[in-house]
Amino acid sequence: MSPMDSRVTLARPDLAAAELEGVVAAAAFAPTRRMAVSAPVAPLWREPNVASERMDELVLGETFDVLEEAGAFVWGQARRDGYVGYVAANRLWSPGPPPTHRVAAIRTYAFAEPSIKTAASGPYSLGALVAIEADEGKFARSAAGSAGGAYFWAEHLAPIGGGFDTDWAAVAKRFIGAPYLWGGRTSVGLDCSGLVQQALYACGRSCPRDADQQAALGREIGRDELARGDLVCWRGHIGLMLDEMRLLHANAHHMATAIEPVADAIARIAAGPTGEPTAYRRL
Repeated sequence: MSPMDSRVTLARPDLAAAELEGVVAAAAFAPTRRMAVSAPVAPLWREPNVASERMDELVLGETFDVLEEAGAFVWGQARRDGYVGYVAANRLWSPGPPPTHRVAAIRTYAFAEPSIKTAASGPYSLGALVAIEADEGKFARSAAGSAGGAYFWAEHLAPIGGGFDTDWAAVAKRFIGAPYLWGGRTSVGLDCSGLVQQALYACGRSCPRDADQQAALGREIGRDELARGDLVCWRGHIGLMLDEMRLLHANAHHMATAIEPVADAIARIAAGPTGEPTAYRRL
């Protein structure tokens, strides 16, 4: 991935982030303003309207550097994976207390009181970030500036910096049946690279957003070496191996996250415009 990749470079011909002055050509440079996602999910759009392409998603607590306001949207850069685009301004707020925990379940709800019978908000996705200020039995109360002071089921949370999964294939398997959604990265809907990214995040590993970027992770191996956790990479598509024979991937053929024999997937995809795999990678 080039450092000047427009997907992850906060610059246009007319405006760029101040830290890029002397690095990119732009008519003007300006500082960014750090914001945080206040909603369960905040899609990142190509243009400042919801009819444009959904390129990525941010989840609760993730930070976004705002460079420009554009009506009901802001233009900037997601801090976690570096993606640049537009986010609805009403899904962001000034960061509150720093997060202490992350959601470790693929999705969960939070409640107005420490009772499952009270008003629920969410669902909050795997990897969402919350600031917990008190334990309430089996619940954990978030700070007022984090999910509105709601109560999360404590077993669905893990402390920041710890409690990571160790098997990204097992994490990805938890998304089986999740509908396919271009640009999505939650169990409500996600695409192939969103699935890989979420699985690696849950294991405490950094991961870029798109399939071609992820195809540079790890080291190259041969097809006959494929084993659990390896990546199979195509032009514009990517999947994870469950074992030496089975591929798990979010795909537009099944319109869901599904398992199929890797040989079948390779043959089916090769018959279309995508062609043969471009690489096999071991993380």
